[in-house]
Formats: sequence, structure tokens, C-alpha cells
Amino acid sequence: MKYPPKHHQDDDQNHMIEVMKTYPLATLISVENNQPLITHLPLIFDNGKLIGHIDIYNPQANLLKDNNAITILFSGPECYISPSVYSTTQLPTWNYIRVHLKGTVEAVESKAALKQSLITMTEFLEAPDHKYVLEPDNPRLDRNLDYIKMFEITITDWEGKFKLSQDKKPKDIQNARAELIKANQESIKQFLDKVF
Repeated sequence: MKYPPKHHQDDDQNHMIEVMKTYPLATLISVENNQPLITHLPLIFDNGKLIGHIDIYNPQANLLKDNNAITILFSGPECYISPSVYSTTQLPTWNYIRVHLKGTVEAVESKAALKQSLITMTEFLEAPDHKYVLEPDNPRLDRNLDYIKMFEITITDWEGKFKLSQDKKPKDIQNARAELIKANQESIKQFLDKVF
């Protein structure tokens, strides 16, 4: 039996790209000497590649070059689904959206490309209101270029995991969708009230 089940897989790259655009904070996993190195960074999907920037002092920075293999995870919304939300008898479950990618990574050495990429990423992340613009002549930006490495990831494998109660009746699918929306809005406030 294939796992996860086919009805929880989404092979539509446009759906996966939408996850990457909406939830751009990615988990990057590289392996060196059989040990994983893991970093969380925003990545921007552009012309079929993922573009990112990393602090030169991050140990993973040395692996983001030379066509090295990398695994990338993007996480969408998730929540516990109680059987109480369904109109039929069910068991408890967890619904989630994840995108698992594999690729090869190359360093981009051009300072001009790095600078423009940081400006472009800021524009993307500031959308739709654009309350802040990272200006090309920002002296702080120029001072920090020596401490940031730019890299591009060519995606070689795509896997979308969209577990959204697709195996249930249409009414239960809608109920689970509503619960996912409600739970994510409520859980963020409750969590922040506890930790911040």
C-alpha cells in the first residue's frame, strides 16, 4: 500500500507553489558526515527555482553550493480534527498541508545579484501593502552584504501532502475545512498569550 494514501497526495505543482508563496518560511535540511543540518529560512519561488539568503556564520551555509543535494519542507495550516465536527461517526485525526521538495543548490556569488534579491524578497514579503521599501542605497544593506550568502535551489522532486479529510463525505470535508480555519485563528492567539 502506498503511503500516504493517494487521496492525501496533491501532485499539482501550482497548489504546492501556492503553499510556498503563502507560507514561505522553509525548513532546509542538508547532510554532512551523516549528520543533518537544519535551518529555517524564507525562500522565494522565482522562475522555477527557490531563492534564499543565509548568514555566512551558519554552519549550513558551507553546504549551499556545488550542486549539493538538499531537502526542503514548507508547512501550511494544520490542526487536530475532533470526531465531534463530523456529521458521521469518525475517529480523531490531524489535518495538515505540507510540501516536501528535493533539489540541488548552488551559491550565487554576485554581490549585485544578492542585493537585488534581498530587495525583491522584501517586496514580496511586504505585499500587498508595501509599508516598507528596501532602497538600493540603504547604507545598512550595503554594510551587511559581506555577511550574507545567496543561493538558488533547483527543484528535482515535488511531493504535496494535503491531508484534509478527503476520504470523508462532502459535508464532513466542509466541516473539517471550517475547523482548520477556526482552529488556526484561535490557536495562534492562545499560544501567543501563553508565551509572549
